[in-house]
Amino acid sequence: MTLLNVDAVDVHYGDFQALYGLSLHVQEGETLAVIGANGAGKSTLMKALAGLMTPTNGTITFDGRDITRVPSYKRVPMGIALTPEGRRIFPSLSVEENLKVGAHSGRPGPWNLASVYEAFPLVADRRDRVGVNLSGGEQQAAAIGRALMSNPRLLMLDEVSLGLAPVVVEQIYAAMPTITGNGTTVLLVEQDVNQALKVADRVQCLLEGRTVLEGTAGSLTRDQIASAYFGI
Repeated sequence: MTLLNVDAVDVHYGDFQALYGLSLHVQEGETLAVIGANGAGKSTLMKALAGLMTPTNGTITFDGRDITRVPSYKRVPMGIALTPEGRRIFPSLSVEENLKVGAHSGRPGPWNLASVYEAFPLVADRRDRVGVNLSGGEQQAAAIGRALMSNPRLLMLDEVSLGLAPVVVEQIYAAMPTITGNGTTVLLVEQDVNQALKVADRVQCLLEGRTVLEGTAGSLTRDQIASAYFGI
């Protein structure tokens, strides 16, 4: 079944239009990777889905319900969680305290402290360390764990690998099979095309706020992706 459906959405920052009639859908249980260069509209899309921006046109439907104008704080209890670009963990709280904040909605499900620590050994090893003293990779892993603690049906990951060393990126992506294996649907925004293709069922490429290419991860060639990514 279709868990998330975005239909002809426009999003503006004042007079500047960032998304133009964008449509996408995510089936329950699948991983969709949205790729594109800087300024393609990827993070704007995530903000609209999380309720941090309101589309000027179009509709967003989650599990059959129109959530286009549902505020962000009501979307988490519905089962939508966002790991934002920049991680934004609480710097004065320990890793474990950050994780507990993510569980405030009280949604039942497979994710708790024990399962997050099992999926992310990097987080388990730093559980008592405060956020301000974490590396970028440690913050990213903690931010994903915090989102999982809300037991989302849809986990949205915005720029997972941005600014991280390749070895840390590999460690974080190693948890993806566990996340999807627990039934979580994933919408992944990523500039690292190679990483996206490794975990995604389908890929959708944006350019200047519009979809320019989409298909199953295995059906798209590198040349097709490169041409769409750079607008060649």
